[in-house]
Amino acid sequence: MRTIVEKIVARATSDGAGVKLSRVFGGRQTERFDPFLMLDEFGSEQADDYIAGFPPHPHRGFETITYMLQGKMEHQDHMGNIGLLQDGGLQWMTAGKGVIHSEMPKQTEGRLHGFQLWLNLASKDKLQPARYQDIHAHDIPMYKFDGLQITALAGQANVNAASISGAVQKATTEPIYFDFSVDKTQVIEIDIPENFTALIYVYAGRVQIGEVVVNQQELVRLSKTGQLSLEAPQNSGFLLIAGKPLNEPIAQYGPFVMNSQSEIDIAIKDYQNGVLTD
Repeated sequence: MRTIVEKIVARATSDGAGVKLSRVFGGRQTERFDPFLMLDEFGSEQADDYIAGFPPHPHRGFETITYMLQGKMEHQDHMGNIGLLQDGGLQWMTAGKGVIHSEMPKQTEGRLHGFQLWLNLASKDKLQPARYQDIHAHDIPMYKFDGLQITALAGQANVNAASISGAVQKATTEPIYFDFSVDKTQVIEIDIPENFTALIYVYAGRVQIGEVVVNQQELVRLSKTGQLSLEAPQNSGFLLIAGKPLNEPIAQYGPFVMNSQSEIDIAIKDYQNGVLTD
């Protein structure tokens, strides 16, 4: 069975133009989460916590995956894409060689709650053309069992012997990204490919893995072999995030993620010279 290697408590911070959020992981020693770089949870009923949003900013070398549980966020980028991310929707942006985009709330009241996950690109793919994909909630596969609902955002895995397939399938890192909503206490067994990095993040209630209780706003990194078995009580919600490690050097400077410092220097100069996206 997979066991817990590390437990992390999300920490309060802010980003963009002062958006309050919880940083689950990211920024330091990201190699242990390979191929993932960062996970943020943003959630507030107070407009002042989120209304300033994320004005235009650059990215290069990785993908941003934004999943909205509640609320509305508008994406605009240098390619002319405009997309409105709404309740249950998914935005998958491949920065590749370079993208400049903004993410701005399209509401002045009510709850805004979602997640942004950063997924690294292999060195061979880092300078590919930028792409943007907006997937509405009704286009995301949802699997309903007795007391359990799984929103399958990406990848494939067996859950309680049932085959679950997500809206997005990606080569190289083969990411798995499932959202579990539990209405009735139960044991859940998940088959994850051997040697994949596997993470569980609890955003509501708690789960138990072996003898360890994982509470709300806690993430656990699991061992890389064996089946995952966990117990989830009523009214709990958690994310399963898993993927195939790239096992490549990681060089990061803010919104740029490359394989060496010299490539980071080039990205900075390209941005300063206005040619990041050319």
